[in-house]
Amino acid sequence: MTTVGAVDGIWRYPVKSMRGEELGEAFVGFSGVYGGRLYAFKSSACENGFPYLTGREQAQMLLFRPVFREPTLALRPEYLAEAEREAPGLNPCFDNPDNLALEIETPSGEILSIDDPALARLLRQGLSDGHDLTLLRSDRALTDCRPISLISTQTVQQLGDEIGEPLDPRRFRANLYLKFGSGGGFGEDDFVGRTLDVGPKVRVSILERDPRCKMITLDPDTAEMNPKVLRKVGRGHGGRAGVYGAVLVEGMVHRGDTIELLD
Repeated sequence: MTTVGAVDGIWRYPVKSMRGEELGEAFVGFSGVYGGRLYAFKSSACENGFPYLTGREQAQMLLFRPVFREPTLALRPEYLAEAEREAPGLNPCFDNPDNLALEIETPSGEILSIDDPALARLLRQGLSDGHDLTLLRSDRALTDCRPISLISTQTVQQLGDEIGEPLDPRRFRANLYLKFGSGGGFGEDDFVGRTLDVGPKVRVSILERDPRCKMITLDPDTAEMNPKVLRKVGRGHGGRAGVYGAVLVEGMVHRGDTIELLD
């Protein structure tokens, strides 16, 4: 094994396209970060192959902040320790959905339950009449294609340098932000087809570079669009930034954990 860096940030997105939350630790399972993308809003106006309402259609979604009612219980499966004590180390079962009950803080500061019809009405504001919204919940995680995404801080910094202004890493909505010990941006591209150990237990197979869309143009605090970001990624980097992975071994990840490349 070769040590290549460390975990610089862990992010979870409980509702697809809404604001994420930074965590000091998280359980990373086969479906991604525990409690991540549990919910999405299906829109009747979106294509059947990808039926979700996202920031591409409603940029204001980024300003809605999901909050778990029981934040400690929402960090990991309740019986994780008991499962890991069973030889050879079992994969933990998911818990009662009550442990992952969710509320949403709206941009105006109002607190609504995730299933409150008033929330769907707010998300429809400014959209065409064809957007009838239905709340979906899935333990499998409603990700675009792969369960976990990673990007290095060096890549974010390089892109900022290339467009001439600093970029907030949150634009890229990664689950794990990596800080490499050496090298410039896009070093994670070299890991495609290889495997990383993250911390003492988690193992991730890096599958492909991450194709980017309008989401990275949106400021995470204001939802204002900066098209220069996507233009630079498209013209200078083949439309890709960061990588997607599949989790091979589940476990806890902590900020500062060592990242090792399997030889």
